[in-house]
Amino acid sequence: MSAKAGPLVDLAIDNEGIATLTMQRPPVNSLNLELLQAIGSALDDVGKNKCKGMILTSSSPTVFSAGLDIMEMYKPDLKRADAFWSTLQEVWIKLFGSKFPTAAAINGHAPAGGCMLSMSCEYRVMVNGKFIIGINETALGIVAPRWFMDTMCNTISKREGELILTLGKLFPVEEALNVGIIDETATDKTDAVEKCRKFIKKFDRIPPLARTVTKQKFREAPLAWLHQNRRQDTDEFLALLKNPKVQESLEMYFQMLKQKAA
Repeated sequence: MSAKAGPLVDLAIDNEGIATLTMQRPPVNSLNLELLQAIGSALDDVGKNKCKGMILTSSSPTVFSAGLDIMEMYKPDLKRADAFWSTLQEVWIKLFGSKFPTAAAINGHAPAGGCMLSMSCEYRVMVNGKFIIGINETALGIVAPRWFMDTMCNTISKREGELILTLGKLFPVEEALNVGIIDETATDKTDAVEKCRKFIKKFDRIPPLARTVTKQKFREAPLAWLHQNRRQDTDEFLALLKNPKVQESLEMYFQMLKQKAA
């Protein structure tokens, strides 16, 4: 076993070469600039160590990731917001386009950006319970970027994806399984991680180069689009943040979160 621990992520590699990347930003693994930077660095390490595969999970007992940190978008510092979005793009490119097999052990709620991270992996196992998963940006007055949409439509049909994204729908575990957002359910986190390991080990007898090239050909169009349009995509995000109606929606959401915390 080898491990690389940090304040925001933990990266452990077992004796079979399977890495487990654990997000650990309490209380809900909200994706802020620093957590995204840590995830990106850990993904680089998985590649450098030539790992057999990687499992993405969370240290929280009830939340995989609550998605993008609202404080990165609410009354933002635009320079930091630029860096935040650019880093989010980079993490998606590394995860969605990774050469190594990836699986998500979803051990709790996974709305919005949490759902996007899990769908960027090749396989998803979600723990049974009163948890939800989905991309609900429209419900907050935010437009999901094209590559969020591409990630959804790489997982389920385009028609289903359009309905889910326009409605901002969140799914309970069993419904998510029926729709195809997740591939399996698990009794607990240990079971979810083990099912992810079994998925990764399915490729033991598949030549790695053939597997990698096949995966990347399936995913090359969304990746190529973002590579070619990163600045435009970032500018659209910044323009969205400057929109008073978007800030009003974020203000309402922020106040709701404050009331829940009180």
